[in-house]
Amino acid sequence: MAGGRAAHKAFLLCNYTLLGAASACIFLTLSLRLAPSPCGLLLVFLHALTAVFAAAGCSGSFTDGGAGAGAGRAHAAHTAGAVLAAIFQGAAALLAFTRTADFLAELRSYVREEDGEIILKLVGGLGTAIFVLEWAALALAFALRLDDDGGEEEADGEYSKRWAPGYHV
Repeated sequence: MAGGRAAHKAFLLCNYTLLGAASACIFLTLSLRLAPSPCGLLLVFLHALTAVFAAAGCSGSFTDGGAGAGAGRAHAAHTAGAVLAAIFQGAAALLAFTRTADFLAELRSYVREEDGEIILKLVGGLGTAIFVLEWAALALAFALRLDDDGGEEEADGEYSKRWAPGYHV
């Protein structure tokens, strides 16, 4: 299956790129010196959470279609968490681009305003890239999970028993 192999390589590339982008966002956000701000700490936590989901995706344990209901629940939890992280990354990127001055004031940064705006726009650009890559990784993970099934239809309902409850098509 050459298609499955290429999809798996693309999935790993997406996750490693996500890991790098989330790490860069963490360091850029920390360079704003916003530790006393609850909003700033939540932004750093969002980037850290994205990095954790990307690292978990790199391990491959959520796309191998492991046996048992525990693997299905872990895959569903990882997917739900990654979707939420992607949505919040997109929202943070949108705020960083459209309301830079207000967002920077809410973060209560100690750096000069001009430098803070540039750093925040860099974080917004990386956040946009993370948003797109996260959705690409989720689509590839779904394709890999679907392809792992083998694509054969079974008449006795065994096909539907192997999937997590949320994936019946």
